[in-house]
Amino acid sequence: MKTNSSAKKRFSVTGSGKIKRKHAYKSHILTKKATTRKRALTKSGLVHERDMNNVKFLLCM
Repeated sequence: MKTNSSAKKRFSVTGSGKIKRKHAYKSHILTKKATTRKRALTKSGLVHERDMNNVKFLLCM
């Protein structure tokens, strides 16, 4: 099986096996968003446990 190319660019696996992701809605139309909201979107997050199986399937894990 091949790894999904778009998924391998968007996700990375941590040492404990969790999957890191970036937040959405940080690319454009930033003037109407609050500064605290934009700052929170800069930080990375984790994939929800209910979505883990789908992401692992795309990453061939």
